Amino acid sequence: MTDPSKTKTADAQAAGRKGVSAEEGKTLNTLVNLWPYIWPADRPDLKNRVLLAVAALIVAKVVTVFSPYFFAWASDALTGESNNLPAFLVAPVMLVLAYNAARVLAVAFNQLRDALFAQVGQHAVRQLANITFHHLHQLSLRFHLARRTGGLSRVIERGVKGIEAIVRFTILNGIPTLLEFGIMAIVIWYQFGFSYLAIIAVMIVAYVWYTIKASNWRIAIRREMNDSDTDANSKAIDSLLNFETVKYFGNEKMEAARFDVSMARYEKAATRTWTSLAWLNFGQTFILGVGTAACMILSALAVQRGEQTIGDFVLINALLMQIAIPLNFIGFIYREIRQGLADIESMFSLLDVPAEVQDASDAQDLKAVEGTIRFDDVKFHYDVARPILKGISFEVPAGKTVAIVGPSGAGKSTISRLLFRFYDVTGGAVSIDGQDVRSVTQESVRGAIGMVPQDTVLFNDTIAYNIRYGRPEASEAEVKDAARMAQIHDFIERLPEGYSAEVGERGLKLSGGEKQRVAIARTILKAPPILILDEATSALDTHTEREIQTALDQVSRNRTTLVIAHRLSTVVNADQIIVLQAGEIAERGTHTELLAKKGLYASMWDRQREADEAEERLRAAKESDDLGFVTRGPTADYIPG
Repeated sequence: MTDPSKTKTADAQAAGRKGVSAEEGKTLNTLVNLWPYIWPADRPDLKNRVLLAVAALIVAKVVTVFSPYFFAWASDALTGESNNLPAFLVAPVMLVLAYNAARVLAVAFNQLRDALFAQVGQHAVRQLANITFHHLHQLSLRFHLARRTGGLSRVIERGVKGIEAIVRFTILNGIPTLLEFGIMAIVIWYQFGFSYLAIIAVMIVAYVWYTIKASNWRIAIRREMNDSDTDANSKAIDSLLNFETVKYFGNEKMEAARFDVSMARYEKAATRTWTSLAWLNFGQTFILGVGTAACMILSALAVQRGEQTIGDFVLINALLMQIAIPLNFIGFIYREIRQGLADIESMFSLLDVPAEVQDASDAQDLKAVEGTIRFDDVKFHYDVARPILKGISFEVPAGKTVAIVGPSGAGKSTISRLLFRFYDVTGGAVSIDGQDVRSVTQESVRGAIGMVPQDTVLFNDTIAYNIRYGRPEASEAEVKDAARMAQIHDFIERLPEGYSAEVGERGLKLSGGEKQRVAIARTILKAPPILILDEATSALDTHTEREIQTALDQVSRNRTTLVIAHRLSTVVNADQIIVLQAGEIAERGTHTELLAKKGLYASMWDRQREADEAEERLRAAKESDDLGFVTRGPTADYIPG
């Protein structure tokens, strides 16, 4: 099936350029594209619900249109113009029983319609929400590095509600209202003649025209309100995620002021929204009042001439009141649909963002992974004017360890991103066991690689959940074995809640070393043939680094390992060390060979050794309390929830 999100997005963008006609075309196209979800080919039970709901709404509208006749017959009976039954019997029976029974039936069938269609509508909402969520995970790292999480979550929230509004108000209310108008027009033409029908037709046209014009004016205000809401939510989420930074610099007032600026914009737009709604409602009521007055005057004159009965006068009044209800509702439907479209415009634009990295049409899974990695004359840039890698070539044999070092900005981390296919190379090729990573599925490539990053971000869940994330189907025993290998099992066991302890948002209840051990444990659980250590210890102190390095050495044993390092002390045992500088390989060799060359690597080694010796002296002084410091230990304690 063609992904409807693409068409909907194109329609949403075209509407902004081509005005009202394009908006109406967009609404129609949106409904067309929603139809496969409302009438799903693989769900006959939902199709049956749609048919039953349509039948219920037809019965409800027929009962609604003809219920005013009971008023007319009751009125004639009260005035003595009905000879079939005595007035004292006809009036109470017709008025109390028949009319109220009709009202109850109409409401009952309307509610039955809503109940039958509820599952259909929610199924459509769920499917489209899943499409959006899945699409976001398919987008490139480039997109997610530039996103604003708070604004993105609000866009999705409003988009899902907008889809629900379009489905519900168009299918459940728009179509029944048009059906009611059709039946009502036939009844009025038959009962009262063409002149009454002409007045009512002019009234309806004027009402709809005014509603559309006013709603189109209001939609711009709605967009401004949405933008202000998104901006305010983005600032709030961003500030809360960086709570500690705000506190470090004492900028609570500044954050509150930034948030208040966005909320002030929202307040202004929301006020204009309610004010414009008041003008819309007043105009609609005025048009209805003029049309109703014209028809009632014609009927009153006809009664005086003896051409109509009192019952006819009551009937035309009841019919006009009956028309006012769907007219008011059709204005409401139009506003809701237009507002729904405004709410999902941003969501559709997300769906229109193409996935930068996509599997080839004939892509197959990576076969029999031994783990040989090869970069062959790889070139890459984020921006054409600023190349990052300038023809890198190297090989990591299966089961061996190769380290990549170099100054900041040399392109070290870019290499791991290319291997993971977060980006595709702009020149050359990256291969695993001779298979170009662009020719195999992304899922199989990423399934063969384990990553221990520098900045470990954990899910706001339990320690067990975060370790098991490496292999969700793993047993409890396997999770604990992985924790033991990562040298964190004993620490977890000492916690009051053990493996069920919550780690907090982004793992902030754990120290840096503890988070790294959790990351190592989940990589051990994944058991990949290829391991990437992307500056996995550079953010830690020397003492903690040594402890973590022991765990990393155990993880990388018998695995193809690519180490991207900042601290050279962690790579001295690598089978080969590659020194990057400005996107090119400046040196390569073992630790001993590179020191003997007395080049870039040797100078980096000397500088880091001096820094490490200074840190070691300071640490020793603290431990002996020579400087009056109190020893705190290499890692912070777990902060209980």
